[in-house]
Amino acid sequence: MIRRFITTVADHTSTCIRGRHLRRALLSSLMALGVSSATLATTASDEHRAVILLIGDGFDDQHVTMGRNYLMGAAGELTLDTLPIRAAVQVETVDAQGKPVYVADSANTATTLAGGQVTEIGRVGTDRQDKDIETLLEQAAAAGYRTGIVATASVTDATPASFMAHVSNRGCENPEIIMGGERYGSQYPGCPDDARNNGGPGSIAEQIIASPAHVVLGGGLKHFDYSPFDSDITLLEQAKSQGIAVATDLDSLLTSDKDARLLGLFAPKHLPVRLRGADGRKAEAVTGSLLNKVDERLGTVEQPAPMACEPNPEFGTTPTLATLTEVALDRLSRNNDRGLFLMIESASIDKQSHARNPCGSIGEIEQLEEALAVALTYAELHPNTLVLVTADHAQAAQIVPEPSLFEDLPLPSYTPGKIARIETPEGGLMAINYATTVFPSEEHTGANVPLFGNAQALGVVKPFMRQRDVYQAMRQYLGL
Repeated sequence: MIRRFITTVADHTSTCIRGRHLRRALLSSLMALGVSSATLATTASDEHRAVILLIGDGFDDQHVTMGRNYLMGAAGELTLDTLPIRAAVQVETVDAQGKPVYVADSANTATTLAGGQVTEIGRVGTDRQDKDIETLLEQAAAAGYRTGIVATASVTDATPASFMAHVSNRGCENPEIIMGGERYGSQYPGCPDDARNNGGPGSIAEQIIASPAHVVLGGGLKHFDYSPFDSDITLLEQAKSQGIAVATDLDSLLTSDKDARLLGLFAPKHLPVRLRGADGRKAEAVTGSLLNKVDERLGTVEQPAPMACEPNPEFGTTPTLATLTEVALDRLSRNNDRGLFLMIESASIDKQSHARNPCGSIGEIEQLEEALAVALTYAELHPNTLVLVTADHAQAAQIVPEPSLFEDLPLPSYTPGKIARIETPEGGLMAINYATTVFPSEEHTGANVPLFGNAQALGVVKPFMRQRDVYQAMRQYLGL
């Protein structure tokens, strides 16, 4: 039944049905198919409560607007826009001495969302004194809730890891790198105090297997292909020996044991993205005339040619975020009267912004929209379900004027950094600028981020919150 559901949803999404229309189409398709999984059976127990947290990594208001403009048109609305609750969330970070830092990374912000404490950049589930922070997922599991993580990143990446693991640095993803070594051309200290051979809990991958998460779906297969220091058996084989069902493609995912813990790993690292710029194009620098190169105030400049977004051939048969969300909710809901906590991350909104690839980010916003539609369908059938959508931090992309307001002046006018001029389906030209750094990877920015909620968020979400308040709101909703 789930396979038929996935095919039907794909048919709907391929015709660009969004917002309320996508939710209505999704719900009608599910009911028409007669899907009998626990996901679609309204729970009778008043004690059943659920929290579904969707995180768009780097999904600030610039990206929300980018997604709306491209996917629905400037006069249209996203599914996000139909939610009745909207708030602004302040992102907080500190350095090792506890002084404020105004631009965050995914590790420290996900740790705050997961555990309610402000910490320093790079830390996963630990405070700045390197003490473990008990996460919402761990608390919920201890209280009898079933818990899960879904991500388009490696499941060992900063955001999913922060709900399941505790290490001093986000890079300690497997038993080899935790001891340090070379990363990105420089020496990396690792997290030796966290290593199992030093009495610690082990790398992120090791801790995921030992965590109470019932369902973990995403990328990161390569990190489970290592053996811990005291064994010749890989982490993947150890997971299987512990009764965890392991899936590495859609077929094995859909046929896996529905009552077992589930670990799904569908790419060596992060899952490939759905869209790319035509012929692989990304944002590009303007081209200056010879005279302009002598003096930037002289001569002429030529903007990069407009580009279309196209399907990314590398995406292939990769399970969509909506598919992974539906499977996760199905498994978490089976024979479960208590309720659940599920975190869903669309990770490559951020990763593609780092790479100056706006089409990649837009495709991941589309995936977030589809996963949200699945979550809202679940909430309609399970009334005591809080659905929240937020971001961990802001990112580099900016929507800038096209054409420039200064185009008619007798001086060359152009953006610093790099720019992509995207042809939108409604016939417009949307200019996306990246200018935080001259390095190959763009940097995060320090703005607050949005928070959206369904009707259950009324009285739970305030107009202005901090990320630690979002944690407290979810915790209180589950009665922890």
